[in-house]
Amino acid sequence: MRYSSLTDRLHSDGNDGWAVHFEAWQAIAAGEKDVIVLSVGDPDFSTPEPIVERTVDALRGGDTHYAEIAGRPRLRSAIAQDMATRTGMDLSAENVLVCGGTQNALMAASMCILDAGDEVIALDPMYLTYEATLRLMGAELVRVPQHADTGFRPDVDALAAAVAEKTRAIALTTPNNPTGVVLTTTELEAIARVAIENDLWVIVDEVYADLVFDGEHVSMAALAGMAERTVTVSSFSKSHAMTGWRIGWAIAPAPLVEHFDALQINVLYGLPGFIQEGALVAITDERAASEEMRQIYLRRRDVAAAVLATSPHLDVLIPEAGMYLLIDVRKVAESSAAFTRNLFDEMRVSVVDAGAFGQPAEGWIRVSFTIDEERLAAGCERIVEFAARGVNR
Repeated sequence: MRYSSLTDRLHSDGNDGWAVHFEAWQAIAAGEKDVIVLSVGDPDFSTPEPIVERTVDALRGGDTHYAEIAGRPRLRSAIAQDMATRTGMDLSAENVLVCGGTQNALMAASMCILDAGDEVIALDPMYLTYEATLRLMGAELVRVPQHADTGFRPDVDALAAAVAEKTRAIALTTPNNPTGVVLTTTELEAIARVAIENDLWVIVDEVYADLVFDGEHVSMAALAGMAERTVTVSSFSKSHAMTGWRIGWAIAPAPLVEHFDALQINVLYGLPGFIQEGALVAITDERAASEEMRQIYLRRRDVAAAVLATSPHLDVLIPEAGMYLLIDVRKVAESSAAFTRNLFDEMRVSVVDAGAFGQPAEGWIRVSFTIDEERLAAGCERIVEFAARGVNR
């Protein structure tokens, strides 16, 4: 039977980066006790209790019917107000789409901005799903490398040189996954100039904005001339340990949000009302929860870095934000994919081959610090031991 050409674009080489992670979960499901999973960005915290309670109350109270397609007005207004408070922007509910997580928001942006034949520039390395999502409507992805020898910071001159007649948008993540790099105001302003001079959209994933350790998060949309050309996507997944709730948002010019709304009628038809009631508590009463989690992640980052620093064979990129760190394994492995596979086979520790995020990260692995400090330290000790074995073989 024949399939549409869309099915070809849904798959990308980056999807292979999850292979070891899925194998680790299968081993755990089969009863294996010694597996340490350092390969997923799923917080080990429970969602704060007030969020859960409000959701349960709404569910038991009969809040099980259709809700507004673009999101309930109170939640949209609260998200707009939260962003306005952080950035000084003039925002209202009309600038907000509530949707099924950052991934759903990114897909909405791709479908409403990009056409077949368009080009979208993306800073590389990037999250694994970005390639397929940005190419969904037939656009071409133009990767601009962020090199390891510069700490994976953006090369704005290279980005500007990549702009061509068919370029329609720039896509970036700050804070970045997998590198943990937080773009500075200077870097963002330079990228903004490129966008303005070439009349481009900018799609920005800010899902780790609440988990900044070093420096300060700055929103691209808040810069002069950028509100009318920026789509900011984010969610409650990382800030409030709500990955399984599948709720996030896009903030954009009101006319674009109207298109998002029309799209959601056809692909999602709105989120459950009871989920939105819990999210309203998260964005209002439980804002402090993200700070508590940030402090824990900061401690875990430092624990992992301290253990890994004992190895003379590994170099660690200390993340400025997020819940991952990158380790350079080029001294001890022929490839980061081989290191990732053999580490799991021999040491029962799952990590992600960072090369799956893009060629600039080839030779690096991504380690999540989303488990308790004792298990995290044990996992990092196994990585150190495995690296030493690689040198001595």
